[in-house]
Amino acid sequence: MQFVVVVPEAISGADYALLARKVGGVRLLARTLATAQRAGASEVLLVWPCGMPVQLAEAVVRSPQVQRKSTIRILEVESFDPNSRSSWMSLAGYLEDQFVWLPWNWVTFARELAKLPKDQPSRSWATPTWISKTSALSDPSSGRRDLSPMPSSAGVGVTSAETARAAERFLVERSGKLSDGIHTSFNRRLCRAAVRWLSQTSVTPNAVTFGGVIVAIFSAIAFARGNYWSYVAGALLFFLAGLFDEMDGMLARVKLADSPLGTYLESHADSLSYLLLFGGITIGLYRQYGAWVLWVGGLLLIGATLALTVTTLQRKRAAAPDRPTEYLGNFYRKLEDDSSNWISRAVRQAQGFQRRGILIHYVVIFTVLGGLPVLFFLATIGSHLTWTLALYFNHRFFRPAAKSRSSLMQKAAATRETS
Repeated sequence: MQFVVVVPEAISGADYALLARKVGGVRLLARTLATAQRAGASEVLLVWPCGMPVQLAEAVVRSPQVQRKSTIRILEVESFDPNSRSSWMSLAGYLEDQFVWLPWNWVTFARELAKLPKDQPSRSWATPTWISKTSALSDPSSGRRDLSPMPSSAGVGVTSAETARAAERFLVERSGKLSDGIHTSFNRRLCRAAVRWLSQTSVTPNAVTFGGVIVAIFSAIAFARGNYWSYVAGALLFFLAGLFDEMDGMLARVKLADSPLGTYLESHADSLSYLLLFGGITIGLYRQYGAWVLWVGGLLLIGATLALTVTTLQRKRAAAPDRPTEYLGNFYRKLEDDSSNWISRAVRQAQGFQRRGILIHYVVIFTVLGGLPVLFFLATIGSHLTWTLALYFNHRFFRPAAKSRSSLMQKAAATRETS
């Protein structure tokens, strides 16, 4: 899939400033190119005006957000006008049969570009659209008129400081995942102001992850004190740590800083936070109720450790190493495809309740209502159910793929031996 990005002639210092303006911590043109790549671009044709130093374009292409796995071709032209047939003729040798016209200042997410309908072209050059090479070379202005770019459900065209702020609000408000439920969406709404502020700083998503672990440590210390008000303080701190867990992912998507390393780091931070929570609750309830709590707490920590270990193995099998964020989506799809199995159907309905974005709400509710011992027992039972079911689904869903890979490797080895 080819994307065509045209940078207009800069006629004033303000235009240069807009070209380099940071939106969500990423320079505007670099964000546009990187978003096209993430949407699946095999090539991005960057049409650059001859009146501007080409070194600026080369510097943008070298930006850390711009990936190296797809081609970015810089093509210098004179005064490109999308309504002019002659302008398109100058690109004729570089255009694919169908391509995506992407305004250089359009701020959106890759998922929005990936779902652009091919049969409903835009009526404006100010918004992204699919274009056929034939129509571009014959009558490019047909059915199109320039409109002032305004915020929309699909993106924002940045033309000023005001629209840049609108673009940042757009990014933050839509920085969640398609699988977010009502609890997670509520959590992300609480985080929006902080994420907008963080996006203007040099703070990295990984730093936010570590910040959440530090808050979780203080939460565990509070729970371990063993009285009602310390429990409430610990629950509120654990809720805050959960918001840090939301913020690191939101910030990564806004800053285009998401990575497999960051995903694994977030996963391990979540695991550590659970262990800290259950450890702190165990110590606190032991101080309140006596030694029997240690036996139940030991079972809880064993179950939690096994659950975290088995689900980590499941994540590796369910998603490619360079795309760990696809784990939950892949697993949910397999559960839905296997809905004829009552275990799969029940787990799909209950799966969301073990997510941290939901758990932080129940920790607060149970603690405030004095039901922390009940939560303690439920967590113990749930942890052992989790690792047992994870083993079951690893065998049911992912073992055949592992077997087929193993058989292919054995066949390849046998072929090498015979040759």
